[in-house]
Amino acid sequence: MRDLRLKKVLFLLFVLSGFCSLLYQVVWVRLAFAAFGVITPILSVVISVFMFGLFVGSWGAGKLVGRLTARTRLSAAWLYAAAELVIGLSAFAVPRLFTLGESWLLQAGEANSFAYLAWSGVILASAIFPWCVFMGATFPLMMAFVKEQDEGESKSFSFLYLANVIGAMAGALTTALVLVELLGFRNTLHVAAAVNILIAVVAGTLAFTHPLGAGRATAPGSAPAPATGPDALSRRDARLAMIILFTSGFTSMAMEVAWTRAFTPVLETQVYSFAALLSCYLLATWFGSLRYRRNLAEGRVAPTSRLLAWLSIGAILPLVVNDPRTFTLLEHLLGHGTAMVLRIVAALVSILPFCAILGYLTPKLVDGYSGGRPEGAGSSYAINVLGCILGPLFASYLLLPLLGVKYTLLVLAAPYVLLLAAHPRQLTGIRFQRVAYPAVALMLVSLLVVKTYEERVQGFRGDGWLRRDHTATTIAFGKGMEKRLLVNGIGITQLTTITKMMAHLPLAIVREPKSALVICFGMGTTFRSLMSWDVQVTAVELVPGVKDVFPYFFSDGAELLGRPNGQVVIDDGRRFLQRSDRMYDVITLDPPPPVEAAASSLLYSEEFYAAAKARLRPGGVLQQWVPPADPCTTEAVARSLLRSFKFVRMFTSYEGWGHHFLASMQPIEIPPAAALARRLPATARRDLLEWTQSKDPAQPLAVVLRQERDPRELANCGDARITDDQPYNEYYVLRSTWSAAASLFARPRADGRTARE
Repeated sequence: MRDLRLKKVLFLLFVLSGFCSLLYQVVWVRLAFAAFGVITPILSVVISVFMFGLFVGSWGAGKLVGRLTARTRLSAAWLYAAAELVIGLSAFAVPRLFTLGESWLLQAGEANSFAYLAWSGVILASAIFPWCVFMGATFPLMMAFVKEQDEGESKSFSFLYLANVIGAMAGALTTALVLVELLGFRNTLHVAAAVNILIAVVAGTLAFTHPLGAGRATAPGSAPAPATGPDALSRRDARLAMIILFTSGFTSMAMEVAWTRAFTPVLETQVYSFAALLSCYLLATWFGSLRYRRNLAEGRVAPTSRLLAWLSIGAILPLVVNDPRTFTLLEHLLGHGTAMVLRIVAALVSILPFCAILGYLTPKLVDGYSGGRPEGAGSSYAINVLGCILGPLFASYLLLPLLGVKYTLLVLAAPYVLLLAAHPRQLTGIRFQRVAYPAVALMLVSLLVVKTYEERVQGFRGDGWLRRDHTATTIAFGKGMEKRLLVNGIGITQLTTITKMMAHLPLAIVREPKSALVICFGMGTTFRSLMSWDVQVTAVELVPGVKDVFPYFFSDGAELLGRPNGQVVIDDGRRFLQRSDRMYDVITLDPPPPVEAAASSLLYSEEFYAAAKARLRPGGVLQQWVPPADPCTTEAVARSLLRSFKFVRMFTSYEGWGHHFLASMQPIEIPPAAALARRLPATARRDLLEWTQSKDPAQPLAVVLRQERDPRELANCGDARITDDQPYNEYYVLRSTWSAAASLFARPRADGRTARE
């Protein structure tokens, strides 16, 4: 494009557009979790529908933009402005559509049922699909405007793609690190809407100052210029280019799902871990796209065959680099802290080569196929997006449940070796040997030698149980009191009297309890303790495999699952409360650790407590377990409970770490420990004492009752509380950084004065 000022404006517009797109995706996923349940199918549907909308928008706009501009005699910049304006409306429409869909879906059964999965998919698609279509339309619409200004421009897609990736990376980081913590989800959406409106205003101004035909070398409607340049694709290679675009989209998004599961033991489940993985993906894509644009300007673009060769190596690199045995050795040599840092760095850095090469290859192929024509760019980019739609679905529902992490990644790497075989004549002699042979060798090493974190745990002398499903990989292993439960490599709980106390303490407080509900099954200790009372017990668990491994931890597990007074429901705990009409004397929950885990606030929020309160009988008690956390997070939980219930009591646990909160709408009267122990049935007494040295059930109860604290005395963190819109416990980087800086700034000096003084 000859007008450099206009070129800079268009670049900035697409940076902002990419920023908004990732912001919407991140927030929509979280709002969908709150409305429809924290289950993997919801995440898969949101991502797939998002990508499908981009596919339809890219393909449709590429086909129609020429006809629309010719018929209306309006610049394509007007159409682009209209698209951005419509996208901005989604900030207000999508949350309301999710709320309507949530209410309607309460009649659709368990979250694991076919009816629920089918209808939730339909409702989610209806809520976000239209806006995603307009997002996908932005590329061909802006390319049409570029073509209006410079008919000879043939590489506009890569120019806009680079800007879009930069914006997407900024959107992912800013949303996670700044906006949600400061503004909450809904106000963050409003920020995106304001940016979309700004883009629309600027684009409309461009359309007004650069009317249709003003910059054309040829008349509107004349034949477009053919693709030109050193990397323009011949007709013979066009079909192969489309195959590569589909394959790269399919494998890259499927690998992202597999990487998330493979690296969870290292990165853990915090929102910042996911943001780091996504940002590294986008950073590498940006670097590859930038390198392509520079090579294009220098006239020395890398051939597709060479890129495929390096892709075949880059696809396998995360497997080879992240063998846990390597870091076990480093831990012995360098210490745990250093080895842990190296694990995190290796996990993030290992995906960079693959993503960077894709960032180079994708715009190169679209440029070559389209020659700057909106129709060609729309159809070729749509094929790439189609692969992005199918990849996560295949990885989540077929490859990972059947094959596990290692073999899934190997299957996804194999197409690049096969595509490489389509270019043997272009990689001749020593060059071919340098890239093709190492790729095959790395695949063999990965297949025969390399271990993953999943395999390493699975191989604990063969005494563990492994269950894979579309939700997670569940592993149970160990002996005696050292048994452990891992979900996607994260330790969920352990055998401890604390989890027994979560059942016995609230049941003993309630007079003549008849029913109890436990949310988050875990090892099943709390469920088993509730079953030691003569009450109806319901447990709710997200991951089917967690229920399946219950008999591994307890010899009577299978028998308990078969009792008529016990039921385990596979569902999101909060959604179960909202769709159920049952009433309970006790609701007890132990959210998955850590307290900062992604989406965990949905089990600590005021909206969750409102749903639980509606399912408690008069005099019923909610038991909320809060694991060890920073004081402000514990205070935020306490304040949310106090805002939701009239009466709240707080106790330090039997083993001295974490807290039990008891909440009710009626006064919580607790008799002395001895009187409380007498309320326990004989089976419940034996259960409570199973892992203690005491022979008197009053002893562990007395330990807890002696450690009561007044939750109203926690008043050091302002108005800290947890809501669906303000997930205080999950987003904490800004306040932690500020607190650390303030502490450092106020540190006393040798003369007794602070740095501030």
